[in-house]
Amino acid sequence: MKNMKEKNCKGIRQRIFDALVSRLSLDADWVRAHIANCPRCQRRLAAVGRVDLAFTILKSEPHSLDLLRRANSQAIGVLKHSLRTSDKAEKLKNMIPMPKLYEKCKKYQSSVLNAAACIMILAMFKAGVFKGIETFKETGSAVVKNYYVTNAGQDISDEIFSS
Repeated sequence: MKNMKEKNCKGIRQRIFDALVSRLSLDADWVRAHIANCPRCQRRLAAVGRVDLAFTILKSEPHSLDLLRRANSQAIGVLKHSLRTSDKAEKLKNMIPMPKLYEKCKKYQSSVLNAAACIMILAMFKAGVFKGIETFKETGSAVVKNYYVTNAGQDISDEIFSS
């Protein structure tokens, strides 16, 4: 019941969003007229376009570790002067990404997985799992052979299971 209600709410929110976008579209005449006459909005839309282009490029090309620092510097560059010179802005300019432990160890992934597989196989030998599989196979063969003896006769069963 709760999941269905959440799904319904999500659908309604999407409809509201679609309605707002259709009414406040950048294609509306009044929006185009304002942008044509407002240098400040022109600069901001150009910056948005550059950010959009940057995201598109990021998706298509590998990036270096100093990308965060360069992106922060560019973002801070569009802020007003009092914000650009603040302490927090300076910290952002010099920030470098700290890779997660998983990313640091990713180059060892195949070696660790191979070692884990070997350890698992050794543990299975120790626990007798493979011996149990062999016993299961022998028991299954005996049951099938008994079935043929009962239904087809001993001579046909011996001929089938002789090889």
